[in-house]
Amino acid sequence: MNATSFQDLAAQVTIPTDGTISRTIYQDTHLKAVLFGFAAGQELSEHTASMAAMLHIVEGSATLTLGTEVLEAGPNTWVHMPAQLPHSIVAKTPVVMLLLLLKGAM
Repeated sequence: MNATSFQDLAAQVTIPTDGTISRTIYQDTHLKAVLFGFAAGQELSEHTASMAAMLHIVEGSATLTLGTEVLEAGPNTWVHMPAQLPHSIVAKTPVVMLLLLLKGAM
């Protein structure tokens, strides 16, 4: 069995000076792992996902809106979201965020 590992997730993405970048770091039939880098002030507007997902703030601080709940998130904040939950993110500082999409999970 081949393992995939990253000892420093934050080093896998360079945060742009103005904008957002995403990089798929792993994908198989059950999971897609996407690493995001947000410049301060950048955001992902409200949207939903067709599958359950987990967010992990690796570095930085952001405001997460999860349905009607607003959460101030910092390093090591972890969130599980069911499919179809409206959510958004606004980076207060430069942010590195890991998104795990659980294929086939509701």
